Amino acid sequence: MAKVLIVDDSPTETHKLTTMLSKGGHSVLSAESGELGIEMARQEQPDVVLMDIVMPGLNGFQATRQLTRGEETSHIPVIIVTTKDQQTDRVWGARQGASAYLAKPVNEKSLIQAINDVVA
Repeated sequence: MAKVLIVDDSPTETHKLTTMLSKGGHSVLSAESGELGIEMARQEQPDVVLMDIVMPGLNGFQATRQLTRGEETSHIPVIIVTTKDQQTDRVWGARQGASAYLAKPVNEKSLIQAINDVVA
């Protein structure tokens, strides 16, 4: 199964996602900010990153751009998982290099499918 890094400033959302992923046998790491998420991705080299958008400091779009363009992390797919569900947000996420975009609340089946699609 995959090593998944969750980057989300909400402990509640992180817990929900961790529960879904753990049930599926994935190992889960988490970071509560964009800056910490980038650092952890460099150190831990996860198979996939789940990225929230609305966070203090470095937002998820900025963090995604740094990950997908960084020499050490450009091979790691980023799935945006956010409450922002406008088409413009989806387009902007893709422009930053995101491999997929899921709107919260995320259902388990969609989450696992998106991870399987980008990791396979």
